[in-house]
Amino acid sequence: MHNFTRPLLTFTLLFSLATMSVSSFADNPKVKMDTDKGTVIIELFADKAPETVKNFLRYVEAGKYDGTVFHRVMKGFMNQGGGFDRDYKKVDTFPAIKNEADNGLKNTRGTIAMARTNDPNSATNQFFINTVDNPNLNHTNKSVRGWGYCVFGKVTEGMDVMDKISLVKTGPAGPFPSDAPVETVTIQKVILIQAEANNATVK
Repeated sequence: MHNFTRPLLTFTLLFSLATMSVSSFADNPKVKMDTDKGTVIIELFADKAPETVKNFLRYVEAGKYDGTVFHRVMKGFMNQGGGFDRDYKKVDTFPAIKNEADNGLKNTRGTIAMARTNDPNSATNQFFINTVDNPNLNHTNKSVRGWGYCVFGKVTEGMDVMDKISLVKTGPAGPFPSDAPVETVTIQKVILIQAEANNATVK
């Protein structure tokens, strides 16, 4: 009698691994952010912050981050961008989203989180990347003061680029009295990596 157990187990294992890989990518898409200081790869935690990731990718797919700037850079804190073009004009936004900062993710070095006003549910297109651990930005409770800032991803490659940006000279620019790069730091393009791969395949 032939023993088909081992091949069957091997096929099942390979199929499971392939399925897991696809599922993992679907749950955690990655984007590539090209800046004039270098390229950054960011993994997005759709399983932890689904609405926030959906919102961020909506801006990415619409090309609304292309040509925007890091308008607020604070050494030893974070780099903020996504909301203004090179002339410091506000970029059009989609409706604000609900705050998902109670997802258990922390504002640690390398994480990306949504910027907002004092209203916890006011985030639109602006985001920031933590260049150090910022526990004071974490969710503590569902009060106005305690909501915190929603982390929805993390830099997996190019944190050295964020560190370079954090060291630029800052001062007044556009509507900002301080903390704006004296020499503009531009986000040239942001693209979903899977979409880029598909375009390369078509060509």
